Amino acid sequence: MIALASDHGGFALKNEIKVLLDEMALAYKDFGTDTADSCDYAVFAVPAAEAVARGECERGILFCGTGAGMNYTANKVKGIRCIVCSDCYTAAASRSHNDANMLALGGRVVGADLAKMIVRVWLETEFSGDERHKRRIAQISSLEAGQPAPNVRQ
Repeated sequence: MIALASDHGGFALKNEIKVLLDEMALAYKDFGTDTADSCDYAVFAVPAAEAVARGECERGILFCGTGAGMNYTANKVKGIRCIVCSDCYTAAASRSHNDANMLALGGRVVGADLAKMIVRVWLETEFSGDERHKRRIAQISSLEAGQPAPNVRQ
């Protein structure tokens, strides 16, 4: 299950990605917004990120005007590794190297066709599992837990 959420700036792009997910036969849960009326991104980003963090949704895709607001908000939820993305290389690397579990896209930055390519690459790329990448993710997790990150210069 893929968690989806947007504010007004990402509403149209979210609807385009829903069509792609339907074509890919991937289930999703839409945490809102349901209109293009002005709204606050955090209201929708937090429930989607929490669903991913709890394991209710495997991954999440967020949409706002630039992707930045949704990205900032999602990354405040413990266990979330969200990447704001506007190219396929970053989408693949964020999964392969960083095991990103959420993706943020800017509805005013990325066109629908490119967004569909990014989402497809991001969903189809698996985490490499390389030890160096696991170590780096563990460092981030230590920081989230309020502990010094191992092997990080103080």
